[in-house]
Amino acid sequence: MKIAVVGATGMVGEIMLKVLEERNFPYTELILVASEKSVGKIIEFKGQKHSVVGLQTAVDMKADIALFSAGGQTSLDWAPKFAAAGTTVIDNSSAWRMDPSKKLIVPEINANELTKEDKIIANPNCSTIQMVLALAPLHKKYNIKRVVVSTYQSITGTGVKAVEQFENECAGIEGDMVYKYKINRNCIPQCDSFEDNGYTKEEMKLVKETKKILSDDSIKVTATAVRVPVVGGHSEAVNVEFSNDFEVGDIRTILSQTDGIVVQDNLDTFTYPMPRYAEGKNDVFVGRIRRDESQENTLNMWIVADNLRKGAATNTIQIAEYLIANKLV
Repeated sequence: MKIAVVGATGMVGEIMLKVLEERNFPYTELILVASEKSVGKIIEFKGQKHSVVGLQTAVDMKADIALFSAGGQTSLDWAPKFAAAGTTVIDNSSAWRMDPSKKLIVPEINANELTKEDKIIANPNCSTIQMVLALAPLHKKYNIKRVVVSTYQSITGTGVKAVEQFENECAGIEGDMVYKYKINRNCIPQCDSFEDNGYTKEEMKLVKETKKILSDDSIKVTATAVRVPVVGGHSEAVNVEFSNDFEVGDIRTILSQTDGIVVQDNLDTFTYPMPRYAEGKNDVFVGRIRRDESQENTLNMWIVADNLRKGAATNTIQIAEYLIANKLV
């Protein structure tokens, strides 16, 4: 099993290597791939030194699986070349997510859609993954009509330069600005660029990807995505309207029994999810589960996850594990 990590020197690429090691991912050869400026860089992994190679070299090495986290344009340009060489690409960018010919996969929900013919597989947006993991089992039971989500997103979702901006601001150092405004002691109600309808790309990803993953275009979704001065992960306030009524206790039971979800919901002990404690973990944490008393059949939840893990690297690797376990590569 020959595995390539494309974007190995980036923030998500580094987490991918950590998760591969933690999960004891089965491979015989590891190919670390990055842009030309990083070619030749030495990265140590599991006690072995690996020299970073360029994209064309990696294509020629014919990996069985390539884990991509190198940006949308790189994915558009290079994923088809890897696929043409027989490599199955799992792409972490937005490049292929809404392509009707490509599967958009959260393994706990819809990995059974995958076949050997799927040579480019899309990994959903980080904020979408954690939300739909909680929504999917509830949709099966109660049928979701509408979702209103407000996100509180970590600066790590923007990348390493955003973390540097934040750290500079905390230290009182003037430096490069990734955001239009200071992020320290601030909230910026803009994640990604604005579209013609007044929503950001991030907000529309939540709308479109949720429908695709849950295979239901009838679900209405509206989103507001906010960048906050947090490093550990993304948080979401999610309001869900169902067709059918529910008992809050049943909701907690269903979520507790869902793979990949940890319910943290005890008001007596002030137990609820927080990004500070989600950081470095692969699960999605759900709490503040309560009925919306302003409207029938409606639920409020607070959902938190490490956006670099389940929101990116871990989900990508779980897809790869599924492919191997089911002999699809």
